[in-house]
Amino acid sequence: MKMAEKQISLPAKLINGGAAGIIGVTCVFPIDLVKTRLQNQRSGQQAYKSMLDCLMKTLRSEGYFGMYRGAAVNLTLVTPEKAIKLAANDYFRHLLAKEGVGLSLSKEMLAGCGAGVCQVIITTPMEMLKIQLQDAGRLASQQIASRVSCSTSGCNLVTVNPILTRAYNVGPVVIPRKISATQLATELLQTHGIKGLYKGLGATLLRDVPFSVIYFPLFAHLNRVGQDSLEGRTSFFHSFLAGCIAGSVAAVSVNPCDVIKTRLQSMGKGRNEENYSGIIDCARKIWMKEGPSAFLKGANCRALVIAPLFGIAQVVYFIGLGEFLINLCP
Repeated sequence: MKMAEKQISLPAKLINGGAAGIIGVTCVFPIDLVKTRLQNQRSGQQAYKSMLDCLMKTLRSEGYFGMYRGAAVNLTLVTPEKAIKLAANDYFRHLLAKEGVGLSLSKEMLAGCGAGVCQVIITTPMEMLKIQLQDAGRLASQQIASRVSCSTSGCNLVTVNPILTRAYNVGPVVIPRKISATQLATELLQTHGIKGLYKGLGATLLRDVPFSVIYFPLFAHLNRVGQDSLEGRTSFFHSFLAGCIAGSVAAVSVNPCDVIKTRLQSMGKGRNEENYSGIIDCARKIWMKEGPSAFLKGANCRALVIAPLFGIAQVVYFIGLGEFLINLCP
């Protein structure tokens, strides 16, 4: 089935983009949680050996819903975030376009850059809150293993209640204290003001601007390859595949920036985990203490998250939720 030929209005695109974001986040959030925990663990203090190991340990210690810790804030804010990102790219492409002349690669990259800058208004606080909730289980595991509580002021945001069980001989089971994104946001605002929610803004820009510069032009070119020469339309599955490829390439390319952002935004620190004064200090300490390979932590998880998320988002944004579901379930 081919994409709809009719033009979709901007409000409809925004709704479609939001719906696509919700669908995508629901599908891939457990892998995103694993990515955060893998990126935050240090050499010599590795609670998780791999993506699968992290998934299994999280499921065993925190249950099925533990896999979705922090999902509420993402599901709430992903709609405006994806809407801003996709609509801003559309707007800048239109602004830079000349009638009858296609955009040059440099202009496509500039439009993507503008989209990346616009989206951090929502992305930074969303990621800030999500990371605290996602990383609670890793910090709890460290506390149980070392019998030492967190030493930084941010740890009161992710305090845990360790509960010992003998069921199935699995040993100590960690049950993080339930705390909502609203409680986290309130405490951050009370203690740090509005800048508390925007901690890591520079690192978020450092990740999202290059991501958009790579993603949007790459998607446009891959999508164009599959266009019908007569009708000028692209099939549903080709556009989905183009979104997946472009998303995974862009995600892996900026993974070092994502590791730095995750470390800077993690307020809770485990035993012997250092603080960072900024982007350069964080990059230097990671390089010196953990080696260059540390910048690729969680890269496979991030690719697995971003590929379907942007494949779904890009297709639904352009063809609409109804047609997406028709193509998905013919």
